[in-house]
Amino acid sequence: MRVRPISPERLVTELTDRLVEHAARVDAGTPPGRLRVGVDGPAAARPDDLAAALIDPLHERGRPALHVRAEDFLRPASVRLEQGRTNPDAYYEGWVDEAGLRREVLDPAGPGGSGRLLPSLWDAVADRASRAAYVELPPGGVVLVSGPLLLGGALPFDITVHLALSPGALRRRTDPGQAWTLPAFDRYDTEVAPASFADVVVRFDDPRHPAVVESPMPR
Repeated sequence: MRVRPISPERLVTELTDRLVEHAARVDAGTPPGRLRVGVDGPAAARPDDLAAALIDPLHERGRPALHVRAEDFLRPASVRLEQGRTNPDAYYEGWVDEAGLRREVLDPAGPGGSGRLLPSLWDAVADRASRAAYVELPPGGVVLVSGPLLLGGALPFDITVHLALSPGALRRRTDPGQAWTLPAFDRYDTEVAPASFADVVVRFDDPRHPAVVESPMPR
């Protein structure tokens, strides 16, 4: 295993190159397809920021792109918080509406899909439907879905990026108000081990100095 330090700017450039290359292979299908990308990581690794940073470079390379946040596909509070507001097992097993994410984003962006995507489903603050309008992602486009705990196996991504933090860094960098989620990430690392199979693994202990893992981390 080789761990290669990289600047945040260079990371965005290399990921853009990789996504464009992968999208070209998807384009070779009949009919041309779309690329579904999962950017997975705890809030402390800022997966939403990385996904958002890829949008403009993809557009500049001729790839229409849409960023979808998993936090805009949470289940209603009556379901999500049924076992309490700080239950790590409930957070791990059922906060994200994976069926809704598939139905409204990943399946329409998949092979034979309509390309008609819903960028958000639920407003968790107001606890009601977001009432977002559908958008069209044309063939050759890229949809980036970002958030925590995305790689458990139920979501059909074409390429996956995992932002990995060491246990110590995760604990240091997690907001104290979210410390109750830490057992969920311990469980995720043990049961899913996303760093062992994600297409791209980036160590994010220090966001100013990420490092690309050239081969999967041994477990």
